[in-house]
Amino acid sequence: MHESKTIALVAHDNMKQDLVEWTEYNYHTLLRHRLICTGTTGRLVDEAIRAKAKDELPRDFGIELFKSGPLGGDQQLGAAIAEGRIDCVIFFWDPMSPHPHDVDVKALLRIAVLYNIPMACNRATADFLISSSILDKAYEPVVKDFTSYIQRAIP
Repeated sequence: MHESKTIALVAHDNMKQDLVEWTEYNYHTLLRHRLICTGTTGRLVDEAIRAKAKDELPRDFGIELFKSGPLGGDQQLGAAIAEGRIDCVIFFWDPMSPHPHDVDVKALLRIAVLYNIPMACNRATADFLISSSILDKAYEPVVKDFTSYIQRAIP
C-alpha cells in the first residue's frame, strides 16, 4: 500500500446518513486518498465532501462509482480487493434489517478478511481506522500464501 490509500466507502440504506455524517467530519483526511463507492452511497458522499470542502477541493477530486450493492456493487468491490485495487473498506452495514443481497455482503466481508484488508463495519472502528498513524504511510499487509491450497489434490 502506498502512502495515499484507496478507500472503499459503502453503506446500507438505513446507514447512509451515518456514513455521510462520518464523511463530513473526516473529509480533510479523505481528500488525501482515492475513494471508491457503491451507487447511491457514492453520490451522497460526493455531495457531502463537495459541500464541506468547497475551495479546498483538489481539481482532480472524483469518486469512482461502482453499481449499487444489490445490483452487483458489493461483488465489484470484492473483485477490486482481489485485484489489489482497494486498501481498506469502510462499510456501515445495517445489522437490524434483512437484505436481498446478504450473501454478497458476506462474500465481501470474507474477501476482505482473506486479503487482509482493514475493514470498518461501524463508526467506532471507522474512527480508529481513519485516525491511525499508518493510514498516511506506506504499509505492506501480510497476505497468506494460498499456493498449497490451490495446488492440492482433489479426489
